[in-house]
Amino acid sequence: MKKSLMSGLTAAAIAIAAPVFAADGFWDRLGDRIDRRLDARGERRDDRLDAKGDRINQRLDNLADRAEARGRTRLAERLDRRGDRIDNRLDRRGDRIDARLDRRGNRIDRRLDRRG
Repeated sequence: MKKSLMSGLTAAAIAIAAPVFAADGFWDRLGDRIDRRLDARGERRDDRLDAKGDRINQRLDNLADRAEARGRTRLAERLDRRGDRIDNRLDRRGDRIDARLDRRGNRIDRRLDRRG
């Protein structure tokens, strides 16, 4: 009795949900929504990395200016190079994150295309 009741409810759920999934463009709309969400996520991470890089660069620039004012030019140059290295590292990190999100979006799109 319990099995037949569960089978009947499962069949009813499938019968109700099937037309929704079969509607024109359901999978395309779902894919577009997922793409927008992944893009927004990438933009937020890029903004956070840029803000972090700006804070670090500003701090190192202030230290370099103070060192140069004291006549320690080598220290100032080293601090400038360090800021450039950190900025490049954060840029590469952002590029890796964007690439990973793009791959994930492409994988989801392919899967939805096969379903639709």
